[in-house]
Amino acid sequence: MSDSDPRTDAAADGAVVEAVHRTAEDIGSMEIRGAATIADAAARALGTQAAESEADSPDAFRAELRAAARVLHDTRPTAVSLPNALRYVFRDVEGGNVERLRASVRASVSEFCDRLDTAQNDLGRVGANRLRDGDTIMTHCHSTDALACVETAVEQGKSLSAFVKETRPRNQGHITAEALAEMGVDVTLIVDSAARRYLNDVDHVLVGADSIAADGSVINKIGTSGLAVNARDRGTPIVCAAQTIKLHPDTLTGHTVDIEMRDEREVIDDETADGIGSPTVLNPAFDVTPPRYVDAIVTERGQFPPESIVTLMRELFGEGTSEPWAEA
Repeated sequence: MSDSDPRTDAAADGAVVEAVHRTAEDIGSMEIRGAATIADAAARALGTQAAESEADSPDAFRAELRAAARVLHDTRPTAVSLPNALRYVFRDVEGGNVERLRASVRASVSEFCDRLDTAQNDLGRVGANRLRDGDTIMTHCHSTDALACVETAVEQGKSLSAFVKETRPRNQGHITAEALAEMGVDVTLIVDSAARRYLNDVDHVLVGADSIAADGSVINKIGTSGLAVNARDRGTPIVCAAQTIKLHPDTLTGHTVDIEMRDEREVIDDETADGIGSPTVLNPAFDVTPPRYVDAIVTERGQFPPESIVTLMRELFGEGTSEPWAEA
């Protein structure tokens, strides 16, 4: 990025268009959820910023784009698909006039969103190969990547059933249950703490991921780690379905993944909390599952043992990444 910027940071921040703020609010409130959906929305929001920008110089245009990216980036610190989407859009925002930069952003957004659609279909075909006719799966939270594997298996004529954990505190499991039922999968909904009881009846635990670290650790909805430990104890394979946009390239240089802490009112409302003595309430959104508890990570590039994911990450990102939305 150019160091010359005739506009102040405050002016660039003030030029962020309303569509970007709306998208950021929807991502932060989880109206927009799921790593691929978040990435798609973030990329399209940057495209809208570029299209509606009234910047009169390339430096001003880039400053506005960086400001918009920061608004989006700060919404969900654990969902690495979001910064990966931003990086993709910024990959060719360098030389040329404003119209050339605007066209570059538009092309990058279109290409990125097209790749997202293709990636999920490809991932579904890879993951479906692990599922056999008559298998029972167990799910946690809501993952469009995990659902893609099931959907492809069903389209192949395989009959499947599922134990679906409700996934407190926001009950994303209800979304998964509805989606699986619409596919014709026989669904049994269980509370999170009942998972161990039914693992002996399950052929595969199938989860998604918000981020995957270079060592193969899976960062996913809180409760995934405990489920994986129980699955290993029961001898039930646990498979993580995750597009490569969920690989966390910063972890190649030793960066640790930030775990998002969400509003305590998702767990308990103020009146109820007051009635039981106003306890401290912690609401971590995610936890980290060590690679030793994961049997395979399924991506659109193929199926990998967790310990081998670093090879794919280096192929895609090199040895580290920059943050093009940072201050110039």
